[in-house]
Amino acid sequence: MAYVIKMARPEAVAILICLLFFSVFAWATIIQKVLQMNRARKLDMYFENEFRNQHHVLDIYDRQLQVEGCPMFTVYQLGCSELDARLKDGDTRKHRISMKTMEHIKRTLEGEVARQSLKLESGLILLAIAVSGAPFLGLLGTVWGVMDTFASVGMAGQAELATMAPGVSAALVTTVAGLLVAIPSMFGYNGLVHSLRVRTVELDNFAQFFVSKIEAEYLEET
Repeated sequence: MAYVIKMARPEAVAILICLLFFSVFAWATIIQKVLQMNRARKLDMYFENEFRNQHHVLDIYDRQLQVEGCPMFTVYQLGCSELDARLKDGDTRKHRISMKTMEHIKRTLEGEVARQSLKLESGLILLAIAVSGAPFLGLLGTVWGVMDTFASVGMAGQAELATMAPGVSAALVTTVAGLLVAIPSMFGYNGLVHSLRVRTVELDNFAQFFVSKIEAEYLEET
């Protein structure tokens, strides 16, 4: 492999360097997003258990807890802030909210669920670019290298295997490099997209359950 790279033309070397940067960014993104998804999953599980065990909707909110990096807690915190603002009546809290207020809280929660989903999704575009772009970049290096090799053979006026083989093998190494970037990126991207969908569905289910708890406890009867 060292000999093949040594025989590569400058344009092939430039493409290999680009693919190296692609690979570094792809692996960094995969590791960072996996850690982020796992942390969000664990914190969501912990918070959801705490939420289901509380007696009143605002119990956790009144304790002024902070859970950094937990999407469910962020949704809960914003919903409770909106609910608390609507319940306040001077220094006390009212015991009922209107249907109009409930609809406002629902829309607020839906917006926050979408924002948390986008936050978890951020960075995946780098993997998508690596999956789709790396093979074509590698193919460009191969075609370019083969073209130069055949042009050199034509100018020399003789086609010998010893003359052609180093140039062709050096050209093909860019395709191999492109695939080595794209294949791990593809598996990482698909796995992260699946995790993102699971997190989004669970976050949406939590928001609906949260709304149901608010309605059961505070929505005035008509």
